[in-house]
Amino acid sequence: MSTKKINRLRPFSALIDSCWKEKYTFARFIKDLIAGITVGIIAIPLAMALAIASGVPPQYGLYTAAVAGIVIAISGGSRYSVSGPTAAFVVILYPVSQQFGLSGLLVATLMSGIILMAMGFARFGKFIEYIPVSVTLGFTSGIAITIATMQVKDFFGLQLAHVPENYVDKVIALTNAFPTLQYSDTLIGAVTLLVLIYWPKLGLKLPGHLPALVAGTLVMWGLTFFDKQVATIGSEFSYLLPDGAEGNGIPPILPQFILPWELPGSAPISWSMITALMPAAFSMAVLGAIESLLCAVVLDNMTGKKHHSNSELIGQGVGNIAAPFFGGITATAAIARSAANVRAGATSPISAIIHSLLVLLTLLVLAPMLSYLPLAAMSALLLMVAWNMSAAHKVIDLIRRAPKDDIIVLLLCMSLTVFFDMVIAISVGIVLASLLFMRRIANMTRISELPETNQAQSCLVVRVNGPLFFAAAERIFDELRVKSAGYKTIIMQWDAVPVLDAGGLDAFQKFIDSVKKDTHIIVCDIPFQPLKTLARARVTPIEGVLSFQHSINKALEELNLK
Repeated sequence: MSTKKINRLRPFSALIDSCWKEKYTFARFIKDLIAGITVGIIAIPLAMALAIASGVPPQYGLYTAAVAGIVIAISGGSRYSVSGPTAAFVVILYPVSQQFGLSGLLVATLMSGIILMAMGFARFGKFIEYIPVSVTLGFTSGIAITIATMQVKDFFGLQLAHVPENYVDKVIALTNAFPTLQYSDTLIGAVTLLVLIYWPKLGLKLPGHLPALVAGTLVMWGLTFFDKQVATIGSEFSYLLPDGAEGNGIPPILPQFILPWELPGSAPISWSMITALMPAAFSMAVLGAIESLLCAVVLDNMTGKKHHSNSELIGQGVGNIAAPFFGGITATAAIARSAANVRAGATSPISAIIHSLLVLLTLLVLAPMLSYLPLAAMSALLLMVAWNMSAAHKVIDLIRRAPKDDIIVLLLCMSLTVFFDMVIAISVGIVLASLLFMRRIANMTRISELPETNQAQSCLVVRVNGPLFFAAAERIFDELRVKSAGYKTIIMQWDAVPVLDAGGLDAFQKFIDSVKKDTHIIVCDIPFQPLKTLARARVTPIEGVLSFQHSINKALEELNLK
């Protein structure tokens, strides 16, 4: 497939390619139905847990999985991706929800959707290839550490009035609160976590998320016989319906159309509010782009199909614009749910749509039952998500096998994500990785003396091997200046110089100026790119100082004719 075809904009490409261009049969629908139900079972508890971790009531996670899941599946560019709330966003969404409330979070989501659409129309989809593995592993493992730390309070039932935002202060506060540990919550969390860990070993097709929550809920039910009360969704969250009715837990209604800036108790939208939310919205958009495109690449490797990266960014943007008007928070493609979708036999985006419809059905039918889920069990679910997200085996493997430069970038990105901010971590990581890469490439550029060197004729023949760019050129020509002392003629073979940039051109011209009084320079075997750069800079032969030849033999002939 040509680069032009890959980069062109094709909205709805996943749906069109899989259901229109390829014959969509009843047999394929049955496969999508089974896959959609399977992923829906995974998504329902995760959506609620991630909403709670983001600082909003659990129903908003379900609204996100339902609305954004359908819109992105229809409009996106990856046929197997399943979108909804993901763990990676928690570290961004939680501070926003605490500072600006639900209304501010929805507005920031809307802004991030606009940015994502702009990135898609600007054809930024292929830029994901320029983010090093050490950077992505660093910030994802840092996010995993942060998420795991945030679950300690509910997992152990700690009594903590306020959880600080700063990571170090958070760890100190949790440590100081450990004397308030509740054994009932801890037992529920531990049982849920053990089921999640050992369920895959049973080899059953049913995902372990639902059985684990059932096990945790049964433990909670057993503890009630001993008068042990634990925190549940119903005890910690309440809702108010439009007719004034109030209830606990999750409202048994479908998502309602709302204007995000007109929620009860929200501040009116203003330019100052948009300005304040812009850094968070940009962070959401960048992370959403990275995670959705990484997910699409993973699915491509699993299925042999190709996604359309720019169309996927547009689809993610449309989904994040639509979701806030129905109470949905930030969404992106979820790697774990999408991979489960493929393994369950999905053939098209129809499976993702069915997963979202199952979420909507759950809201209508099972909302009262979901209110009985213990928060300790939900935190155990997120602990497992954090562990899977950390990709610990990949981090250890990189530390064991990778060059020191990559290890430094990995550890720095991880630390910056935990202690500061994900965007800072990615920005610093990419800049540092680029600088270290340039140093590595610069060190590969060398000059070597060739056997054609003739001291009797006072001729030095050298071969330049490697790119003559700004990071290497000064060193190379300084070295050549020392090596050529006493020679009247210097022949430089450039056949192994793939690149000559402005920095290399400047260093070359300075070298000519420094030796042109008493030395003749002959450059030969110039590849196309350096030759084009020289021509554009109008570097022409200088009588008795600089000349160019097609080959080293021609250069030696010119020397003999002198």
